[in-house]
Amino acid sequence: QVQLVESGGGLVQAGGSLRLSCVASGMIFSLNAMTWYRQAPGKQREFVGTITRTGTTNYADSVKGRFTISRDNAKNTVYLEMNMLKPDDTAVYICNTYFGAIPRHYWGQGTQVTVSS
Repeated sequence: QVQLVESGGGLVQAGGSLRLSCVASGMIFSLNAMTWYRQAPGKQREFVGTITRTGTTNYADSVKGRFTISRDNAKNTVYLEMNMLKPDDTAVYICNTYFGAIPRHYWGQGTQVTVSS
């Protein structure tokens, strides 16, 4: 079955950087877009950014210019490089993909990112 496993979260000071990884299994990784979401305490899950199978990216306005998504199809891994982090970026970051004959979402368990001021 499809599994998405995130890693790389942690505690960082405002202005710092982190790189998150999401390793996929049980799917043909290279054929599918991959998306990052985040969920802060008491808030709804929100879109962060996505990368298509061909490498085209799209970002939420709140992270544009600070976050970069990339993928390594040989490693079945998608990355989220986060720079100039702000306290408002504090959230659980969750990897997602959406595909199938009857398309459905697949979610990772998430990785916590905490940005201190």
